Amino acid sequence: MIETPDTPWEDLTGIDRHAACLQAARGGDRKALDALVADLTPLLWHVARGNGLDRQAAEDVAQNVWLGFLRHLHRMREPRALVAWLVVTARRESRRTWPESKRVTVGETEEVPSDFGLPEVEALRDERDRTLWAAFGRLPRRCQELLRLTVLEGRAQYEAVSRALVMPRGSIGPTRGRCLKNLRAELER
Repeated sequence: MIETPDTPWEDLTGIDRHAACLQAARGGDRKALDALVADLTPLLWHVARGNGLDRQAAEDVAQNVWLGFLRHLHRMREPRALVAWLVVTARRESRRTWPESKRVTVGETEEVPSDFGLPEVEALRDERDRTLWAAFGRLPRRCQELLRLTVLEGRAQYEAVSRALVMPRGSIGPTRGRCLKNLRAELER
């Protein structure tokens, strides 16, 4: 007799993992919902931060997106489109929630909170991150969105990125390459 694993999504990645978790969450599986939240909250946070929100507002947006997800859990027709739905919802919620006058620039953003590291290492990492974010902030907004989504989700999520940015899937790689080249040029300045 073959036993089915308690968490069938555990060995899956990307869209397949998220779709399996969504299906299990619909059936009331709390572990599946926890896995989705753990996997995708950093993405929501970065989408909100990319829309100029400060840390607290970004956390509020992520929470509101998850609440909206729970309200629409059983109405989502295409589980494989979950990431795209979350990204679009986070972008809309970010723009709706926070007035333009209170937005911060990308160079003022900080990384996802971290609770480890020695002071010297953290100081060097902090300086590197400030330099990187300043260069990132000088990129066109479209490049910023594309890099945020592809770096966080990886190549397996190009279909979701395509839907979220309304961009042909085949142009994501070349456009990403140009954006990274521009980022390198900004860093060298």
